[in-house]
Amino acid sequence: MSFTSEQLLAIARNYWRADKTYHFRADNGPEYERLCGLWEEALKKIDRWWAFLDELKTDLPEFTIGDATATPDACFRCAAYSPVSSLSNTRRFVVVGCVSILAPVYTVYGVEYERIANKRHNPRAFFEPFPAEMHNPADVVSRRIEATFRVNALPREIADTPIPFYVEPMEPPNTTLFHAFFTSAPESLP
Repeated sequence: MSFTSEQLLAIARNYWRADKTYHFRADNGPEYERLCGLWEEALKKIDRWWAFLDELKTDLPEFTIGDATATPDACFRCAAYSPVSSLSNTRRFVVVGCVSILAPVYTVYGVEYERIANKRHNPRAFFEPFPAEMHNPADVVSRRIEATFRVNALPREIADTPIPFYVEPMEPPNTTLFHAFFTSAPESLP
């Protein structure tokens, strides 16, 4: 099923606020409570996610596959870390797959970084078109997500739609549907 940006905006309105009323309060807003309730339901099916990660390890044996899910994001996230081809090469990349818990949509993006003294530096998230070395793993992650979860890719032009909601740390006018349905910090990975 394809969604319009208006339909996705209506869904996002249930989970994200257009103001900071609850920002410094001890209690949570109703939107956040709904998001937590959705996570409780999604986590009841966590075995399916773990099985997906295991299948992805088989599909991409040269990559290090990990769970990159984090709250308060609105998605399960997997990370396929590029193989270490040589010790002198410091440039690395990660292909990230996200399956939203708000709607049956997913996205795949890349993060490039430098590995210096066993630490990541200068992470940079980017979207299609991917560099040549990311094409195959991105296709594999996409196909596996579609086959396992029966979800559709969220087109980039819709994902980039600005929305009037706060998805920490993103604030209007910089917040997009991507932030609401997936993550507000795509370059942040474990």
